[in-house]
Amino acid sequence: METILVVDDNAEDRDIAGGCLSDHGVEAIYAQNGREALKILETRRPDAVLTDLHMPDMNGLELVEYMRMHHSSVPVVLMTANGSEQAAVDALKAGALSYVPKKDLKTDLCDAMYVVLGAVETTRHREQSRHLLEKTESHFLLGYEKDGCAAMVSYCQNNLTLFNFCDETGLFQISTALTEAINNAIDHGNLDLDSALREGGGDSYARQRQERVLERPYRDRRVRIRERLTPDEVTYVIEDEGSGFDLSTVPDPTDPENLLKASGRGLMLIATFMDDVTFNETGNKITMVKRRNGTGA
Repeated sequence: METILVVDDNAEDRDIAGGCLSDHGVEAIYAQNGREALKILETRRPDAVLTDLHMPDMNGLELVEYMRMHHSSVPVVLMTANGSEQAAVDALKAGALSYVPKKDLKTDLCDAMYVVLGAVETTRHREQSRHLLEKTESHFLLGYEKDGCAAMVSYCQNNLTLFNFCDETGLFQISTALTEAINNAIDHGNLDLDSALREGGGDSYARQRQERVLERPYRDRRVRIRERLTPDEVTYVIEDEGSGFDLSTVPDPTDPENLLKASGRGLMLIATFMDDVTFNETGNKITMVKRRNGTGA
């Protein structure tokens, strides 16, 4: 059973987060602030940390910075609230892997944690050997295969490891950006699903997804993925066969004021974790670049 350390000085928010995790078979342990979390880390290593930002006695940003320096193999996810947008962006750049608005804990927390824990699991099982490579380029065609996205990310993680491209936190961040981009291409590109269906906590989104995977023209669409990796940078090009979208209608993902909006969460993470992000004119192809010494957007 996975264990997640929940850090928050608000008892009600701790209970809500812990309850959501327990309902999905994840063990939650608790700390009231960053200092208390560090004491727990001395004797117990959780699979991930879920932390609030504004806390007395070592805040969330300070905890993220400490974790990256001393426990880089343990990913950190943020719980954000109104007024903490800029702090959340700073924490993502410092090493946090994802975030969940506090108002959406009950509906979005477990999905966010599954992405994080999946990245951890993939990293733990990747091949440890190193090889001398000048460059590698791979092309993939992805449909709706079970665990297809996870397999893709695992392969790309292995390639990054072969180049000793970044530390484990950087590996988690690149994997998160890649996962978000592939999921967007499948769900919002090829299946043309509306993010608004997620609101309200119902199963409308999942039900329509299951239906469209079997319907034409959706079922015949594929996602093309290209990875080009050199010792200096990695480039991912992800193209779907949907009709695309108008970028002007999406909130600016680099603006902290848009952090808590329902749409654009994936783009926010991508823009934060990658150095260059561009789209084609129709909006159905994204190109993401991460340089070895890059710091994100």
